[in-house]
Amino acid sequence: MRLGSRPATLGLLLLCAAAAGAGEAEELHYPRGEHRADYDREALLGGEEEVDEYVKLTPEEQHKRLKSIIEKIDLDSDGFLTESELSSWIQMSFKHYAMQEAKQQFIEYDKNSDASVSWDEYNIQMYDRVIDFDENAALDDAEEESFRLLHLKDKKRFEKANQDSGPGLNLEEFIAFEHPEEVDYMAEFVIQEALEEHDKNGDGFVSLEEFLGDYRRDPTNEDPEWILVEKDRFLNDYDKDADGRLDPQELLSWVVPNNQGIAQEEALHLIDEMDLNSDRKLSEAEILENQDLFLTSEATDYGRQLHDEYFYHDEL
Repeated sequence: MRLGSRPATLGLLLLCAAAAGAGEAEELHYPRGEHRADYDREALLGGEEEVDEYVKLTPEEQHKRLKSIIEKIDLDSDGFLTESELSSWIQMSFKHYAMQEAKQQFIEYDKNSDASVSWDEYNIQMYDRVIDFDENAALDDAEEESFRLLHLKDKKRFEKANQDSGPGLNLEEFIAFEHPEEVDYMAEFVIQEALEEHDKNGDGFVSLEEFLGDYRRDPTNEDPEWILVEKDRFLNDYDKDADGRLDPQELLSWVVPNNQGIAQEEALHLIDEMDLNSDRKLSEAEILENQDLFLTSEATDYGRQLHDEYFYHDEL
């Protein structure tokens, strides 16, 4: 794995990279504003092997597994799927597959198979060599200095995740390192890291100016489009109490990926498309009537859940 294949820091770099990637995916997913269902299946059902596996299921088996998933989404067992139930299920799906991916990464990083990933093993997997920077010696080259700072932040997060102070991270600690948003004891560290990067005046908050970073407004020209977008996100997405600054909890919602909004949007999309009687919830009949749409949505991880016993097995 090379630099850039995963978030190197939980600060602005993560945010910008995620936004750029999301923009490219959005263009493919909704060309000229029209939903392209086959992109869903291609993107997240997987490659040829996964598609072949999906095709091998008989219609009867597809129907059986889909009904089982519908029953599990229906938390109150009233026979209908609400926006809240769909959103909760999609978020659970996101978390499940993120954890599965982290477990697979753990095996790849654990070079000596001792059930622990050391800092050296992490470096070898990421950069093919062990890297050690002096914390107190800045580098002259701007690009190298930027990498040094990112690498040191990774090391600090690695050390914070290592709760038992052992020589490396066990699986649970590795998950905390890779997905700090899923682990409570990492929240304070993430907030402090973000404050160190963005809170220039040291007041414990991030103002709009600090949020925008090095941008300096030219009074003779209008703000560029990206600045208008960022301002709108600051005011409407993050600054929940509208006091013009981000407190630690608001800051956490900015710097840590949050799938809640994505899940809610997908839940609303499904209801808008599949709700035949306009009661703002989905019956089993409505879902089976629109089975193809449901299987090209986040609700089934684009059909992937039909091949994962974790989702359709009775004991979930």
